Amino acid sequence: MFQTARMRKIKIVTHDSYVSDTVKALHNEGIVQIEDISDRVQHDPEVAELLGPSKPHPLTGKVSSLLMKTTGISELFGDALSEDSGIKDKLRGFLNLDKPPARIVKELGYDELIEKAEDILSNVETQSRVIEERFSALDSEKNELKANRCTANKLINLDMDLSNLKESKYTYIAVGRVDVEFSSEVKDKLKNFNDQSTIFEVPDNNENYNIIIVVTLKKYKEEVYSILRKYNFDKFDVDNLEGTPKQIVSDITSKIKSINKELCSSKKELKELAEKWDNDLLIVKEQLENGKERTEVSSSFLETRDAKLIEAWVPLRDVDSTKSLIEKTTDGYCVFDVEDIGDDDEEVPVLQDNIGYAKPYELLVEMYAPVRYNSIDPTIFVAIVFPFLFGFCLTDAVYGIIVSILGVGLVLFMKDFNKTLKSFGYIFIACGLWSVFLGLITNGLLGDFPERMIGYRLPTVIPQLEAFVHPDTILLIAIAVGIIYTNIGFLLGLINNLRYGNKKEAIGSQIVWFVLEAGIICLALGFLMPSVGMIGMILGGILVVLSLLMLIYANGVYGIMDVFGFLGDVLSYARLLALCLATGGIAMTVNILTQLVGDMIPYVGIVLAIFVFIFGHIANFLFQVLGAFVNSLRLHYVEFFSQFYTSGENKFEAFKAKRCFTKIK
Repeated sequence: MFQTARMRKIKIVTHDSYVSDTVKALHNEGIVQIEDISDRVQHDPEVAELLGPSKPHPLTGKVSSLLMKTTGISELFGDALSEDSGIKDKLRGFLNLDKPPARIVKELGYDELIEKAEDILSNVETQSRVIEERFSALDSEKNELKANRCTANKLINLDMDLSNLKESKYTYIAVGRVDVEFSSEVKDKLKNFNDQSTIFEVPDNNENYNIIIVVTLKKYKEEVYSILRKYNFDKFDVDNLEGTPKQIVSDITSKIKSINKELCSSKKELKELAEKWDNDLLIVKEQLENGKERTEVSSSFLETRDAKLIEAWVPLRDVDSTKSLIEKTTDGYCVFDVEDIGDDDEEVPVLQDNIGYAKPYELLVEMYAPVRYNSIDPTIFVAIVFPFLFGFCLTDAVYGIIVSILGVGLVLFMKDFNKTLKSFGYIFIACGLWSVFLGLITNGLLGDFPERMIGYRLPTVIPQLEAFVHPDTILLIAIAVGIIYTNIGFLLGLINNLRYGNKKEAIGSQIVWFVLEAGIICLALGFLMPSVGMIGMILGGILVVLSLLMLIYANGVYGIMDVFGFLGDVLSYARLLALCLATGGIAMTVNILTQLVGDMIPYVGIVLAIFVFIFGHIANFLFQVLGAFVNSLRLHYVEFFSQFYTSGENKFEAFKAKRCFTKIK
């Protein structure tokens, strides 16, 4: 619980004929992390004499290709099924409420899997491709029509057949628009250029522009267009347009309506196809993903002519079961070697070994950094203290109930699909319960709602802990929590440093603060208690001086500045009071505004008061929950973890089949 799982490196040598079954068994069991040793021959000549890198599995490319096709069609079907879905359906999809139950399937070999995937794709791909091609053709035609309609709309004031504006063998015609301010200048420039150009000007719907039509001889095309470009001439492509602009707009609008009907019909057809085949595609996609992972891992091995060497990391508790699994899969034709690992080996993948209530909080620890192998894992402390700090910041019973309900929802709906959200669900439940408890004893229930609105005082309130009556008490509790939790961090840091032989670091980073605190306590007792008197004062002074000397010894003269860092870490917990008062203060303000609006505004006042009350508390809830979560994390990451945490490099990644839509017989 307080340390990461003990790991062992295993080496497996077996005949080629057993490798496929061995990989499949390890993949299904999901208790080892396969180590990539294929490049070891480049760094170790002795290994290179005996072994070579394993060749890629011959079916890797085929499985990957089928997976790519299956994924593409599956995504197409997913889009089709979610088309035109409402908020309720989208929410159900997000929460995976419509996920089909896992189907029991037979474990397939690579050839059987490829045959199954090809069979399904042959049935689906031909139908889906026809619909996709139809979609593409209709979309392309629709986009072209929209572009032509846009051009026709710009020329809507031009009452002539646009087919007459096409270039001919001897003439060049430019149709477009220019800014009104340049219109006269453009005409003058073109007239001055030659007298063989005809210019027409038509008002544009946009009063900032004029439509310009220039007709000239073909041989003057480049010169004329060069003049037009200087005035930001926006040229229209009318080569594909026939009829007057109004006729064109009307015809294109009718055609687009017809295309939209065809698109709707095609979408309906695609949706029916998706409803028929989507579940089968999801199943074969999952099988292909697992198959691809198995075929790709073979390139991580080393090999001789007839055998392969596999290296993997496995938790110590699973070594015996892994050995039994390998011996069973290979019929005993294998060599299984277990290698002990040093306590301070930083290359060992880290597996946090928490169970039960503490397990979800591994997520918060991992967000900071991976734990170093064999060092202290602080997850249990985070699991106990984080919800308390969150509740201390929020201190409102109703807000806490809502947080817990959100947590229950995440746990219920995400338990089989998203482990991260499920973990957050458990965290929210605990945080919400602490908020409810602390809110009830500090008189926080939608701020001061009971007393202000209905004249009722909560019987659960402890008068000495009422936040707005005794904020000094809340502050003292917050500082006390800071002192205790910071000292726990010092103790954990001391254990780590002594374990790794860092005695000087232990003196300058942990022991010194215990000595300083003891000195401060003695000074306080000597000052406050006559019976202790001068003895306490002298002993306290000696301990304080000793702590300063220890800082100088460990960190140099500037180490004395660490005293301010120590005080800052402890006083940082005063933020608990600030956030506690902020939650209640803003909630109280919302209640006051609700009363004022209801009392001062006639007729609609009650409606506005309800609006202010509901949305005011929603805004306060969102803001304060975010603040409570972030600040509780900060107190751990900055004030607590900084006293002892040693980060590692690698997280244990189990070689494990991912199954959401399938179950093996």
